[in-house]
Amino acid sequence: MYDQVSGWSKHMECEMPDDACQSVLKRLRGLGEGEFAWVRLAGPSESELVELAEELGLHPLAVEDALHGRQRPKRERFGDILAVALKTLRYVEEESAVETGDIMIFVGPRSVLTVTHGTIDPCTEAARRLDSDADMLRHGPRAVLHAVLDVVVDAYSDAARRVRATLNRLEDEVFSTTRVDHTENIYSLKREVREFRDAVQPFVPVVQGLLSGDPGEKDHQPKIAPYIRDVADHLHRTDTEVRTLDELLDSVLGAQQARVGTWQNDDMRRISAWAAIFAIPTMVAGVYGMNFEHMPELGWTYGYPLAVVLMALAAGALYRAFRHNGWL
Repeated sequence: MYDQVSGWSKHMECEMPDDACQSVLKRLRGLGEGEFAWVRLAGPSESELVELAEELGLHPLAVEDALHGRQRPKRERFGDILAVALKTLRYVEEESAVETGDIMIFVGPRSVLTVTHGTIDPCTEAARRLDSDADMLRHGPRAVLHAVLDVVVDAYSDAARRVRATLNRLEDEVFSTTRVDHTENIYSLKREVREFRDAVQPFVPVVQGLLSGDPGEKDHQPKIAPYIRDVADHLHRTDTEVRTLDELLDSVLGAQQARVGTWQNDDMRRISAWAAIFAIPTMVAGVYGMNFEHMPELGWTYGYPLAVVLMALAAGALYRAFRHNGWL
């Protein structure tokens, strides 16, 4: 519960499944002048959501979207109710994974309903920020919308920073002297960045639409536009950062593949060099191993030592030449 004039707020915990919804409905019907309510639901049942939807005048399609989640970021208007769907997100460094969730925000003239799905709940932090900023509450339900958007976009920025740090570490490992193939790790991170991009990119026009408002929109408040614009600026920077991360991952993946190709070429050159070094002793030994009766040097006392010395000198000369050319 919030009071726009005084900045007064009161929180009600309704965790009992039998009477929680009825308590909320009773409080909504008893709102005084200048008061508005924020109802926060996490993974609600269909019956709870339907009862609240009837009281708040939500469209059945909006209820269906809120019940199942997994909506693409969007902004819709159902009469005097503004519905905003967006993705919540955080980056888990230990797993190098992007964890996502869903939240739908329904903003009415005197109430706000948020429905979250997943383990990420930005509403707790948003409520804390509202409680510490009485001036923002003067903007009414739109203040709640701004607070939630601000927390979500801040989480995007933090996740982008963490992904950048992981990418920097991967980049250092790719160009290190150790011969470790990081292709799987790079591809895995790229897949997570694509999921990140799917959450951020379609959200940009949604926030831009909140700035302009719909034609004839009665509850559009120009005074809160600067705050929404600030969120839009942060979101735009994060969107640019995520696009850059995606492109950098393409470059790092290409560099890793090039290094793998270089390692394979180095291995083939080493194998070829050693094969050439052993080819001369093998050829000489093969010739003198044919056991013909009349062959030069067979009856010579120094024939065997001479053959061994020639093989060693030839192999040594080839070894020195390959070392000089960087093959060994």
